[in-house]
Amino acid sequence: MDRFAVIDLERPDRSVKAPALTLDLFAGSGEAEPLVAARSDSELARAFLYSSELSENSIKSAKKDLGRFLLWCQHHGKMLYQLHIEDLIAYKAFLKDPQPEETWISATKWPREDARWRPFSGPLSEPSVRQAFRVVKALLEFAKNAGYLRRNAGALVKNVKTARDARVTRYLSAQAMAYVYAAMGELPATTPAKAKARARDRFLLLGYITTGARLSELTEARMGAMYTEGDGRWWLDVVGKGAKPRRLPVAPDMLAAFREYRAAFGLPAHAARDDATPLVLSSRGPAPLPITGEAAANSMKSLFSAAAVLAEAAGEPDSASALRQASAHWLRHTMLTMHANNDVSLKALQDTAGHANISTTAIYLHKSDKERHDELIGSLARKR
Repeated sequence: MDRFAVIDLERPDRSVKAPALTLDLFAGSGEAEPLVAARSDSELARAFLYSSELSENSIKSAKKDLGRFLLWCQHHGKMLYQLHIEDLIAYKAFLKDPQPEETWISATKWPREDARWRPFSGPLSEPSVRQAFRVVKALLEFAKNAGYLRRNAGALVKNVKTARDARVTRYLSAQAMAYVYAAMGELPATTPAKAKARARDRFLLLGYITTGARLSELTEARMGAMYTEGDGRWWLDVVGKGAKPRRLPVAPDMLAAFREYRAAFGLPAHAARDDATPLVLSSRGPAPLPITGEAAANSMKSLFSAAAVLAEAAGEPDSASALRQASAHWLRHTMLTMHANNDVSLKALQDTAGHANISTTAIYLHKSDKERHDELIGSLARKR
C-alpha cells in the first residue's frame, strides 16, 4: 500500500445521503447511536472540518494538519479508536522531527497526486508544531462528543509547549521600512501587467502596514468592503479568526493607493458597497481574478528581498538582516508595535488587531523596555 496515498478530506457532497454507521466498535454496545454518520476516520475528519463555519484559509490549514496525522496513523496501523496516550506522545515527538527525512520530507513541493509528494517540506516551526497538535486534539474531542469514539486519549495529553517571547521581535524598524518604500519605488512598470502588479503591491504594502490586517484578511476581502459613511472616515471590513467580522480604519495613504490601484486595472476610483469583486486582483489576464494568500505573501517577500539589497548597499547590515527574514505578517507586527509605542491605547489596538485578550496586544509595547535600557545604560555612563 502506498504510504502517502491521498486521504480524501474534500468537502462532502451534500446531495448524497449519508449511510448508516456500521462500525464494529459500536456493535452490541447498548450505547446511543453516534451523532455523526462517518464510517471511517477520514469521513470523521471531513465531518469535523466542515461542521463549523471556518474560513477557507482555516480549512486549508486544518486539512494539511489532519492529512499528516491520518497518514501517520495509517503508517503505524492505527485507527482513531485504537490510539493510546503513548501514540499521541509519539506523534508529538514526530512533529518536532519528522524522521526519517528521506521518506517524510521533500524540499520540492510536488503535486499531491505525484508519487514523489511528501507530507513535509522541512521541519516545522514551534508555532506550527503546536497548532498541528491542537488540531489533532480538537479532532479527537469532536469524535468523542459525536459518539464516534468512546474515549479520547487526547484529553490526557498536554498540548505542545513552545517558548514565547515576552515581547514581539518580528517587526521592522523605521529604518528598515524606509528601504521597503524605496524598493517599492524602484519596481518596474514597463508593461501593463507590471504596472498593475506594482500598483496592487503598493496597495497591499500600505494596507498591511496601516491596518495591521492579517495576510488572508485582505486577500479574502471584497472591493465593496472599502467604504465611507459620508463623514470623511474610510473603513475596510474584514473577517478575522473564528469568522469574526472587524472593521479597520483606512489611512489616507492607503486610500490613495487604493484609487491608483483601481485606476491601473481600469476601474473607477471607488467601488459600490455591494461590489463582490475580490479586493486583491491578479495582474494577469483580462478577467478580475483574485490572487491567493501565498501569491500576496510572495510579493511582499520579494519586496523585502529588494529592500535588503538596498540596506546592504547603504551599510545597514541590521536592517538588511531583518528584511531577509521578514514576511508579510511582520507588517502586522510592525504596525501594532509602532502604535503601541506612540501612546495609542491598548484597547484601540486590541479592537483593531482582533485580539481576544488584551494581554496579547500588550506584548507589542516596547516603550517601557527602551526607557529602562536608556536609564540603566545612562547611569553607567555617568559613573565613568
